[in-house]
Amino acid sequence: MLLAQGQLLDANGVDYVLLALYFAFVLGIGWIARRAVSTSLDFFLSGRALPAWVTGLAFISANLGAIEIIGMSANGAEYGMPTMHYFWIGAVPAMLFLGVVMMPFYYGSKVRSVPEFMLRRFGKAAHLVNGISFALAQVLIAGVNLYLLASIVNALLGWPLWVSVLVAALIVLSYTALGGLSAAIYNEVLQFFVIVAALLPLTIVGLVKVGGVQGLVDKVSASKGGAEQLTAWPGAELTGFSNPILSVVGMIFGLGFVLSFGYWTTNFVEVQRAMASKSMSAAQRTPIIGAFPKMFIPFIVIIPGMIAAVIIPEMTNYKLTEQGPYDYNDAILLMMRDLLPNGILGIALAGLLASFMAGMAANLSSFNTVFTYDIWQAYVVKDKPDNYYLQMGRWVTVGATLAAVGTAFIASGYENLMDYLQQLFSFFNAPLFATFILGMFWKRMTAHAGWSGLVLGTASAITVYALSETGVLDLPGQGASFVGAGVAFVVDIVVSVVVSLATKPKTEEQLVGLVWGLTPKENLQASTSGEDSGWYRRPGLLAGIALILIVALNIIFG
Repeated sequence: MLLAQGQLLDANGVDYVLLALYFAFVLGIGWIARRAVSTSLDFFLSGRALPAWVTGLAFISANLGAIEIIGMSANGAEYGMPTMHYFWIGAVPAMLFLGVVMMPFYYGSKVRSVPEFMLRRFGKAAHLVNGISFALAQVLIAGVNLYLLASIVNALLGWPLWVSVLVAALIVLSYTALGGLSAAIYNEVLQFFVIVAALLPLTIVGLVKVGGVQGLVDKVSASKGGAEQLTAWPGAELTGFSNPILSVVGMIFGLGFVLSFGYWTTNFVEVQRAMASKSMSAAQRTPIIGAFPKMFIPFIVIIPGMIAAVIIPEMTNYKLTEQGPYDYNDAILLMMRDLLPNGILGIALAGLLASFMAGMAANLSSFNTVFTYDIWQAYVVKDKPDNYYLQMGRWVTVGATLAAVGTAFIASGYENLMDYLQQLFSFFNAPLFATFILGMFWKRMTAHAGWSGLVLGTASAITVYALSETGVLDLPGQGASFVGAGVAFVVDIVVSVVVSLATKPKTEEQLVGLVWGLTPKENLQASTSGEDSGWYRRPGLLAGIALILIVALNIIFG
């Protein structure tokens, strides 16, 4: 649980004033963005008019929710440096692939969502399966962010959790329903800087308290888990495999390929930000720009978790005994409680609130787009005026928020929320990536293969989870999600190939712009003139620089 019931953070008037100013900015951005919303495209995709630096920061900030702050600090406290793989193996390479390879298809086809791309490539059945599964996943993940947001309110004011959940939900709903994606994106840019301003001082103060880098090394080496927590490879505790070779293979294939590429390249929460860009070049650069801060964020998220595990008494006790009123999810909050003076505490709390709001707003803005366009407009109420779908999008946002209130209490039952989230990704993202990657590069793949591969791939991941939970498979740590993701990917590919060979594919003319080998190269190349000119705006070059940096980080900390 996040801070024991009744344990309040020692905030004072200065901290509350800083929080009030932050909320005023957040709601003000929502109100201002509302004036620019006149069509459904404005509400759901910001009119495709935003510059790359805005969408790039929003791209990374949308992911700076519960997964990054609480989940990764909890992983840092529990596993140590192997958690870096979620960034260096499990994020950046896939982000670069999205920018260089997949965004030309998404942006160039002018689709409004990832499920709409599925509709054009595979037809209605795959489109509906993807739309429903994505919507369900976003409501579940929004519940995680909402639960954490409410926990901060609870820790600050001592309100009951259910009251805190409702208040937190109302705050995020207000600006998302008012200004749509633009409000979410501009708030995400603000939230990115607030988050960094919150976590950087906490990391520095923590390092000073623990005796510097060498002090941290000594204390971690002497703690439960030992020196293995100080190197990223092979990460056996994280994967659940005792054999180091199997651990590395599981990390690279399960996390680095299936889970990572499945999340970053097909998850509309992230892709939506790039789709809001003003040009194809800007759309390609969006995830690549986001990759640069992404590779350094672990130093202000994971390191505080590692410090908490060796200097915060409640954390050291929990790590040793796995008993007590606190768990790994409390690492960041306990660090703030013990190390930060008032004023700085207010900034840190604003940063935490910002991260949870960014994550939840991203879930809501992507959910309302997919539900309105890909479910409601496509299958329930067709051919209405555009204003009808604009208003429907606002009401859908309200409904999704209410649903997230319910799923927040599911999230409250997990001692490490990263376990829960990775399990969800293995269910929903891994099979979707298999379908996407095969369909994008193999023209023979058919519409029947599209939906059947998705359904059976998801079912196989759920089966692995059930076998792990019942003890049939021994998969400790996050091994169940890694194995489940790998199985889902393989099953999806095998089913798709078998079904494709037994059914009739679309004609080549129907697949232009949807399959790599059938799309003219000029359609996949971004402009290099005007606002897109200059070497520093070339997606391929920027991606190459990022790739070199990520290899260097793996070597240095491996």
